[in-house]
Amino acid sequence: MIWTPEDVARDQVRRQAAGMTTQQVDQAVDTAVTRVHETREELRSPVTVREFAPDPEELAGRWAALLTEWRRIAAHLTATGAGLYDGDQDETGTAWAREREERRTGALRAHAARMERRREERDELHAELWLSAPAGRRIRTAAAQAGLTPHEILAQLVERAAVDDDGAVSVAPFTPGLTAVAGEER
Repeated sequence: MIWTPEDVARDQVRRQAAGMTTQQVDQAVDTAVTRVHETREELRSPVTVREFAPDPEELAGRWAALLTEWRRIAAHLTATGAGLYDGDQDETGTAWAREREERRTGALRAHAARMERRREERDELHAELWLSAPAGRRIRTAAAQAGLTPHEILAQLVERAAVDDDGAVSVAPFTPGLTAVAGEER
């Protein structure tokens, strides 16, 4: 999971608190305290499954994380003597926001790389090929002379194959060797 309940709470509270006075932050702390007590009570009572209700345990965790963050912001305002909350002046909150953004960016990069690998894999072809004995001997001989495996020779042949408008397949003469094939050094 990329975002913990604490990450979500820090981000949500930091945005909500922007421009709030100390008194407004204190009211938000009081509201969060009430919600934490309510969700804990709900956890203690017999579980009644409501079709679209949030998971009570998850909700309790979310409110606990929100309370922690509201208290941190209240303490920040008290420590700095600021009358209004300014996220840019909150070093801890700014550091956490930067870390969240770095994780988000990393997750997006990793996702893009996975998607690219999947696209590449869809285009790959893994084939088992049975050749006649004479054709197999010619491929093995060419591979041995070039210092390659038969698979590498066949891959180089296919990389150079061309199909004309009439469907005729041809391969121009070439010297097999250690060359870039399909984006890899061989």
